[in-house]
Amino acid sequence: MAIQSETELYSPIKNYLELLGYEVKGEVKHCDLVAIRGDEPPIIVELKKTLNLPLLIQGIDRLQQSDTVYLAVELPATGRAPHQLKWSDLTRLCRMFGLGLMTVRFYSRRKPKVEVLCQPEPYTPRRSKVKAARLLYEFKERTGDYNVGGSTQRKLMTAYREKALHCAYWLQQSGPSSPRQLREWTENAKVLTLLRANYYGWFVRVERGIYRLTASGEQALEEYSSIVTNVLNARGQVATAKTTSVVETEEIMEVIETVQTIATLESI
Repeated sequence: MAIQSETELYSPIKNYLELLGYEVKGEVKHCDLVAIRGDEPPIIVELKKTLNLPLLIQGIDRLQQSDTVYLAVELPATGRAPHQLKWSDLTRLCRMFGLGLMTVRFYSRRKPKVEVLCQPEPYTPRRSKVKAARLLYEFKERTGDYNVGGSTQRKLMTAYREKALHCAYWLQQSGPSSPRQLREWTENAKVLTLLRANYYGWFVRVERGIYRLTASGEQALEEYSSIVTNVLNARGQVATAKTTSVVETEEIMEVIETVQTIATLESI
């Protein structure tokens, strides 16, 4: 049952705090709700139908008056957090500003339920060494800036895609090849893992230890031809037109030798 105004949040939160021994008063010095218990510092609660930027700013301002400030919003019947976020995202946001977060769930035949999602206390975000390392690795492994910041619902040129294109290029140039050869040409120690994963569907194993390029791989090389050139240049390699495979080269040499033999016999 959706509420019409944030004032409907006042009574359930007042009752909740009074059960905990607080004396509660509304609209004290521009604060929606103030609660005091004995000699403890005051609790301030700011009320809004949903969590938004004005409420967050309001809560930050109230920290000048008390260290214990809560934001209180309605918990929809669906249980979903606003703005297509998770409640864990919103509690993390509130904690980063030293704010607490309360929700009030309204029912048609039951009393409203108040729940405290996080307490207002000092918060220091924990830095993830793994995520930081992955960020630096991704940045350094990319050969250029091929994506527009803020883009959604479109293919991104990642370091992994660059490496897959590099591998596809050499398969196009040399024909069916072994991971050992591709590792040497691409200087990618994880090329076998890349081939086996085949995330983009560009590779296929034709026999034990030999891979070739698929039609979709050929299309990808055409689609990203300029990027492939940049990847090769960044590694000191020069992009060339498609060459013949080792098997094709051997067949050509046999034909040349045959022609030379025939010409020699005719001259005798």
